[in-house]
Amino acid sequence: MQKGFTLIELMIVVAIIGILAAIALPAYQDYTIRTRVTEGLTIAGDLQKQVAGAASAADLAVVVSTWNAQAGGVGATSKYVTSVLVPATNAADGEIVITYNATNVGVAAAANTLVLKPFVQGGGAPLAKAAAFTAGTTGSVDWGCASTTQATATAQGLTGITAGTLLAKYAPSQCR
Repeated sequence: MQKGFTLIELMIVVAIIGILAAIALPAYQDYTIRTRVTEGLTIAGDLQKQVAGAASAADLAVVVSTWNAQAGGVGATSKYVTSVLVPATNAADGEIVITYNATNVGVAAAANTLVLKPFVQGGGAPLAKAAAFTAGTTGSVDWGCASTTQATATAQGLTGITAGTLLAKYAPSQCR
């Protein structure tokens, strides 16, 4: 009497394991990249609070220049984040650009930025920070976020955000 598995049974088990691995590994890699992207949003959180708290265009200019001067002119940095800055072109609105270290995060070099833009909710349509200063509108601040798409922000009425380059599948849900 023979005990054990036949060759066919072993080959079926190996095939099943191979199929599961082929499905699981790409999903795992996507989740790993998403986790690394979250670090950039965490670092940008301090700047978001400072930009949201700016009461005038002059205050915002001080926040932007002070923040951008940190870490050798890159604002903030980490293992996965190359810079967190408010570019001069969008300084009046306080729009934040998070640039990721493409190699460490695991994305393409040309697909490594997320953009955050503050909007003031003053009772009517949300206004960009500069427009709110001009109109004298005060209220709570909502943040729009853009990867290659900005469907979530647009659905919330937060339009006019500069597009980021990070693929939407790697971005948090509020940035898709």
